[in-house]
Amino acid sequence: MAISPAIHVARDRFHLAWDPAISAVETVASGDVVAFDLLDASGGQLTAASTVEDLGRLDLDRVDQVNGPVAVAGAEPGDTLQIDLLEFSPADWGWTAGIPGFGLLADEFTDPSLRITRVPAVGERAEFLPGIRVPVVPFCGEVGVAPPTGPRSTIPPDVFGGNMDTRHLTAGATLFLPVFHDGARLSMGDGHAAQGDGEVCGTAIETPMRALVRLTVRKDLHLTGPEFLTADVPAIARGRRYATDGVGPDLMGAARDAVRRMIDWLGREHGLAPIDAYLLASVAVDLRISEIVDMPNVVVTAHCPLSIFD
Repeated sequence: MAISPAIHVARDRFHLAWDPAISAVETVASGDVVAFDLLDASGGQLTAASTVEDLGRLDLDRVDQVNGPVAVAGAEPGDTLQIDLLEFSPADWGWTAGIPGFGLLADEFTDPSLRITRVPAVGERAEFLPGIRVPVVPFCGEVGVAPPTGPRSTIPPDVFGGNMDTRHLTAGATLFLPVFHDGARLSMGDGHAAQGDGEVCGTAIETPMRALVRLTVRKDLHLTGPEFLTADVPAIARGRRYATDGVGPDLMGAARDAVRRMIDWLGREHGLAPIDAYLLASVAVDLRISEIVDMPNVVVTAHCPLSIFD
């Protein structure tokens, strides 16, 4: 049965900072469903016809906009906002870029790069590179409420949510965020058609998105940061993985080493150029902490699903 939203937040109702001074564009009742129509993370500056030259003209002050805020009647500081993620519908295209100055290995990949990907239906696979097809499992990288203080950039996440880039917040998941101001004032954006844990180059398959969420005030739940309940793992995302470890005394250093080794493996086993392997790692490879207690060294592991090569 189709879900009828209480309101629709159009693409032009966005803001470029997390700030409690920003007034709500709409107010809904607890339990209402809201539809968001979202531009991609570039704010519409990149299109399906864009080339790498367009990256040089990208206005970074316009990226990672979020739509809203939407207030929920009855939400007060100390409450929790429950966000049931009902549907995500990406556009039929998306982009992935190596943007100079961004990403885990920004000092090693200094030239701009851009890949436009045709995005098929949710649950199918998108051909990211010739012969390499990644599952389309969409979500929004940015979901947050009005922060305790502001203004704040939309780039770093925080206890109020924001740019969490958590690929497990797909349709069927439920996110819980602490409320810091009356109405909670939820905003969201940064649609992703696919992303690996870590988003190592700084971009996923970035795409315009239509999102449908249900907002419920929880008076019985008092949180200090984001928590969530995942949906079922789609069958399309299961299967064996090849993994590379980074080991060392510094978590960030170990993460970088794990990604470097994954780039080497993708080149050695699959003939990928380093930049293509780096972008693929951002879209399909999961970066996880494997060990953090056996000091002085930690282990971070990059997991590549072998199903993308089927």
